[in-house]
Amino acid sequence: MAAAAAAAATGVLSWRRVPSSTGPVPRSRHGHRAVAIRELVIIFGGGNEGIADELHVYNTATNQWFLPAVRGDIPPGCAAHGFVCDGTRILVFGGMVEYGRYSNDLYELQASRWLWKKVKPQPPSVGSLPCPRLGHSFSLYGNKCYLFGGLANESEDSNNNIPRYLNDFYELELQHGSGVIGWSIPMTKGILPSPRESHTAIVYCRKDLGNPKMYIFGGMCGCRLNDLWELDIETMTWSRPETKGTVPLPRSLHTANVIGNKMYVFGGWVPQTGEDEISARDGEWKCTSSFSYLNLDTTEWISLMLDCQEDKKNLLPGPRAGHCAVAVGTRLYIWSGRDGYRKAWNNQVCCKDLWYLDTEKPPAPSQVQLIRATTNSFQVKWDEVPTVEGYLLQLNADSPAPGGIVVPETALLNSQGIKLDRHSQTNHMVPNNVQVTSNSLLKLEAKENITEPENIATQEATKKNHLDSRGFKESNAPSLLPACTLGPQTSANVAELHDLDIRTVNPDDSVSSTVSSSQTMVTQQAVKTESSSTNGAVVKDETSLTTFCSKSEVAETTFIVPSTKVRTGHTNNSTVHLSKTTPIRLMATVKTRERQWYDVGIFKSNAALVSQYYLLPEEKSSISNKVENADVPDYGLLKKQDLFPGTVYRFRVAAINGCGVGPFSKVSEFKTCIPGFPGAPSMVRITKSVDCIHLSWEPPLSPSGNILEYSAYLAIRTTQVHENPNQLVFMKIYCGLKTSCIVTAAQLSNAHVDYTSRPAIVFRISAKNDRGYGPATQVRWLQEMKTSSSK
Repeated sequence: MAAAAAAAATGVLSWRRVPSSTGPVPRSRHGHRAVAIRELVIIFGGGNEGIADELHVYNTATNQWFLPAVRGDIPPGCAAHGFVCDGTRILVFGGMVEYGRYSNDLYELQASRWLWKKVKPQPPSVGSLPCPRLGHSFSLYGNKCYLFGGLANESEDSNNNIPRYLNDFYELELQHGSGVIGWSIPMTKGILPSPRESHTAIVYCRKDLGNPKMYIFGGMCGCRLNDLWELDIETMTWSRPETKGTVPLPRSLHTANVIGNKMYVFGGWVPQTGEDEISARDGEWKCTSSFSYLNLDTTEWISLMLDCQEDKKNLLPGPRAGHCAVAVGTRLYIWSGRDGYRKAWNNQVCCKDLWYLDTEKPPAPSQVQLIRATTNSFQVKWDEVPTVEGYLLQLNADSPAPGGIVVPETALLNSQGIKLDRHSQTNHMVPNNVQVTSNSLLKLEAKENITEPENIATQEATKKNHLDSRGFKESNAPSLLPACTLGPQTSANVAELHDLDIRTVNPDDSVSSTVSSSQTMVTQQAVKTESSSTNGAVVKDETSLTTFCSKSEVAETTFIVPSTKVRTGHTNNSTVHLSKTTPIRLMATVKTRERQWYDVGIFKSNAALVSQYYLLPEEKSSISNKVENADVPDYGLLKKQDLFPGTVYRFRVAAINGCGVGPFSKVSEFKTCIPGFPGAPSMVRITKSVDCIHLSWEPPLSPSGNILEYSAYLAIRTTQVHENPNQLVFMKIYCGLKTSCIVTAAQLSNAHVDYTSRPAIVFRISAKNDRGYGPATQVRWLQEMKTSSSK
């Protein structure tokens, strides 16, 4: 982590070698190809002693290799083939299947099922099918693949290789999802690039303007090349763009990858000397580890790394050719390839190492979300940021509120902002940032369970007949309240957090009404109900959580905590010296005083249990004040401060990678609990019948005495809600001691459907003890979306 901060300070790109990994590591090779599907790197083909025919997958998030159980029309092993990824399907074209014998077969892999299929596209209306070849480029843009060049064997006898360099150009039209339509030979303008093989081709389209362009660089045609060609895909016009900067040496068997607006070129075979008068035809060529990028907006070459002559500490990837490189987010991975400086066929070895390079600082994570709160701790989460090494979490505290104050129920209601009036309108501005994707189902494992929120928890349930019989342990989110607000403890069990809105609501025992007033607290979770066929299977889906707080006494402000996506397997709170979580930006203005941020620590995963923070020496400012280039302090030398009950704390988090500490998230605000009030009801379930739904819940984990009654509320349609969808109006639909109730079709017909994220009907459930009502659990019951046929 300190190295990442140092890299940020010096501006030097920092390569990382993956020291070890689990699973069946593939044998080293060259001529293979790789693509990425989210965090997975999928490698196929290539060889060293024989051509490999197995498919290998590397999970960059878990540092694990695995061999998927493929089925269907499994292709033979091949090398120097075309390999592109379209969503979750992969296309393989051509390549060398054995020495001197090349292929022009086309295979499709559905990676979601690991199913191979041999496909036969229609031939072009004019001209012939692409001939068998290797070393060609195969690039995807939209629903078309573009094939250029390669090397063919003119001999009928595979043992008698007569090479022919190609510069033909084909277009392959794909069907949506699966299958292909056919080949065509586009009519192009301009001068076609010269014949070549082992070149690279990438496609880039500027976000602001311009047509998509394909760029071809380098390759081999008797000698190595370093020319750059551009194809305007819309007009099918070839050109030679003028470039600035130092053009990389002529090369072949290199890699080129687009990240942002840059084409990164690494490795390959280059002439033994860079002098123009020395030709590579005489066999004086070598592998290189040089690394450059081309700014595709300005067409300027920038050299990042020259050949590493001496790297005794093994801090940089060594020279190689025929390797694979793939971009996962803004991180570039490089694996294996042919090693050696000179053409020594009797002594060829392949690299076994796996490297990655972060090309830019990570983006800001989502706001910190509250999972549960107690009187002196918070369990928090935030969205994972791909390809980071850790998170820096920081907090800023108000003065602790006096603890143990007994407040009458009415005072509590006012302080927490939940006065329910039958005709009044809710004042809290709580955008429901809840997005629960019905397709992405994630299993909840027992180890992922977190204690249920005692302050407030909201759950989302998708409208599918039954909620999982096991229910969903709600995530708890003590509300973002000012110091004067009192709130019971909260804790929660969370599946996967997605965009959700956390609000703390303390309804009083009055009749149906709107929630309005100075401060509100609600914890929200997304829960996916499963169909009856699941027979009580574990709930699989993402839940989101966001926190909302409105202050009326100290300058009416609203804090919104975007939901965070959390892998259920990482809900443990172990502090690891890999990541620091940082604050989220304030969405609304607060007092304009200088805030002192304190480090909670650096965490490897996107979750943390916060009970203390580090006090910095007075002469030093927090890392947060110099995010970009700050060194990580030695926490062993710093004093720790415990959290206080009834105190408001603000949180922010930043991700860390090889380029340093990224920007901080927006600020979230949570309050530690004051004992005495009941927690929020938990494990809310929704079961749908023909003419009603059955709403049930479990008592709070921390009732703090006997529960006197429960109240359930339904958000209803009103003209006020229509005019301002952020202000929901709730009608009481149940009050009693039972932990379940029936919601009739007549009541549901009056329900407000919240469209601030995904369509959902909103319920709130709260418990009351002798001190009053505690925070409410808010449930967003997701409704089926009408699919559009326009897509």
